[in-house]
This record gives sequence, C-alpha cells and structure tokens, in this order.
Amino acid sequence: QLVESGGGAVQAGGSLRLSCIASGRPVSTYAMAWFRQAPGKERELVAFVNWSGVNLHYTDSVKGRFTISRDNAKNAVYLQMNSLKVEDTAVYYCAADTIGGNSGSLYHYWGQGAQVTVSS
Repeated sequence: QLVESGGGAVQAGGSLRLSCIASGRPVSTYAMAWFRQAPGKERELVAFVNWSGVNLHYTDSVKGRFTISRDNAKNAVYLQMNSLKVEDTAVYYCAADTIGGNSGSLYHYWGQGAQVTVSS
C-alpha cells in the first residue's frame, strides 16, 4: 500500500513537498515514480527514480523545479516541488514496481492520490 501526503493549495511561485510511504512490503528494490493527472487531461509521468536512487528522470515541464528523492530505510519517496505554476495543478499519484518506466501501465502499485492546487 502506498499513501501520499503533503498536497494542498499554494500560490504560484510557492513550494510543496509530497511524501509517499509504502507499507506491507519493502520497496527498496522497486523503481518509484510520481504521476499527475489534471482535469480533462491524461495521466503523465512527472518524475522517476530507480531502486538505488541513482537514475532519475523528469518530464521537461518540471525540470529544474521538482526534485524526486527516496529514503529506502523509511520505505518512502518524496517530491519537492518549487516555483509552482498554475499548470502544475493536478492530482499527484505515487507509483511503484520492480522496474517501472515512463508509462503508468508499467506500475503495479499506486497510491490514492494527493491534490495539488496552484492559484495565480
């Protein structure tokens, strides 16, 4: 089970930190990712981290603003979001799987989602 927290409402230019805590099984050997889905839009990959934390990937629109990190000792993955824009407004989902990748179909485990709302 993956549980997200840290969502909320913030003004443009502000920051939020999302947390995802895994329970029931250790995820230290799993790839983990953050996806988001805005109203009327398809789900998109935001950021990806492999099991060791060495390989990172970000979608172009968040590069330089968002940082994904993980703490395997805490069975957790985080998404630090800085310089937030109105277009970052979406439900953010944590996902995990043994290999992962850029597509949501590659992930077997999902959190319930955390709403992030950025106002101008």
